[in-house]
Amino acid sequence: MFAVIRTGGKQYRVAAEDVIKVDKVKADPGEIVEFREVLVVGGDSVTLGAPTVAGATVAGEVLEQGRGPKIIAFKKRRRKNSRRKRGHRQEFTLIRVTEILTDGAKPTKTAAPKTATAEPATTERAAAPATPAADASVETEARAVSKPGKARAKPAAKPKAAGKAKKK
Repeated sequence: MFAVIRTGGKQYRVAAEDVIKVDKVKADPGEIVEFREVLVVGGDSVTLGAPTVAGATVAGEVLEQGRGPKIIAFKKRRRKNSRRKRGHRQEFTLIRVTEILTDGAKPTKTAAPKTATAEPATTERAAAPATPAADASVETEARAVSKPGKARAKPAAKPKAAGKAKKK
């Protein structure tokens, strides 16, 4: 079963367990949100709305609130010494569609169980013996890894090719 919903001035085709990125919706991660503007409900039989399908809703769980990549709007008027640089990051909400409801049914208010957090992995420092010499070697290794440009040697210079013979 699928549905076409409208939110944030855009339309999205969704099915159960789809993850969609929509314009910001006021809800915290883990909450259930309902989309009441359902334009089409499809499956065995397709129901078109005029403009929306009566009694149809789409329920989803908010996974994350975030911001998109920075977009730079740079304007320059040549020969006028006029420049303007503006940045913008569009806010979005990541939503997992939990169910598509028809005939005025209410969504289940239980959010999907959160995954258990794994225990942090042991670091090399914790696994290494607690001697000052071992600590110093781990620190120098960490410095070498963190600054790869300084640790690498420059490639050897190529020998210059012999000049071409001049024609007489």
